[in-house]
Amino acid sequence: MPSYPVNHSLYVLLWNKYKPVLLKLMRDASEAPQEYQFIPHEFRDLNAKEKSGHSFTLEAHKRRAMNNIKMSVVAQDLLEILLKSNTAATLLEEAIFEFKMDKQFKLTVTRKEIETEESAEEVEAQSKEKETEEA
Repeated sequence: MPSYPVNHSLYVLLWNKYKPVLLKLMRDASEAPQEYQFIPHEFRDLNAKEKSGHSFTLEAHKRRAMNNIKMSVVAQDLLEILLKSNTAATLLEEAIFEFKMDKQFKLTVTRKEIETEESAEEVEAQSKEKETEEA
């Protein structure tokens, strides 16, 4: 009988189910931050013992996370689903997106514009500094 890693891609199917919603939130975030209330049991049923909880913050730009999401399988799986979408990948090239889910399972999607290539590099450098401070 094969053994499967406990946390490997645990939330991928759930995020994939909500991919159309996520893409709409990303598109609409150009006007203002967008919110979506998830049903808590969908996450808890997948992994009720999630040590770090299900809340997370993911800042993504140009096909990668700009902040440290190593401790959040939920955020890692969200990024994986986003990167499999051409629409999401295009949006992530245009701006930085922040995905933040709180303890009440409310996801907020915020779009942060990049003015120039220099400012994108500055934001990335600041993000790395922040990551170093957190470690």
